[in-house]
Amino acid sequence: DVSIRAGILKVMLRAGEAGGISYIFITHDLAYARHICHRGAIMYLGKIVEMSTMDNLVKNPLHPYTVALMAAVPVPDPRLEKARAIIGGEVPTPIDPPSGCRFHPRCSKFMNVCREEEPPLREVESGHYVACHAVR
Repeated sequence: DVSIRAGILKVMLRAGEAGGISYIFITHDLAYARHICHRGAIMYLGKIVEMSTMDNLVKNPLHPYTVALMAAVPVPDPRLEKARAIIGGEVPTPIDPPSGCRFHPRCSKFMNVCREEEPPLREVESGHYVACHAVR
């Protein structure tokens, strides 16, 4: 329910402002997360693929999965066009994930190294971490 959700958002924002409270907020709703969280982490099959401030994740996504997620967030203004990044292929099973980067079977920036080595989460800009061989 939207009204309950808005009430929860207000309580969380007040608690964070009043007492320096930190919390972990897990959601698929990135627009909602942007209003409630200062920093965020994007996960794919249980692995963090990108981590930064929410503003930076929305305005400057670097991992191909994050780019596709942000492109899928609806824009309420019909005058604004947004490029869609379609993720092809099937989602692998988390019980038996692919070798290397877990996103490589569906990735538009796939390279052979992606199949062989899991990319480390590296700081590519100040406070912006990405686990992708294609992002330097």
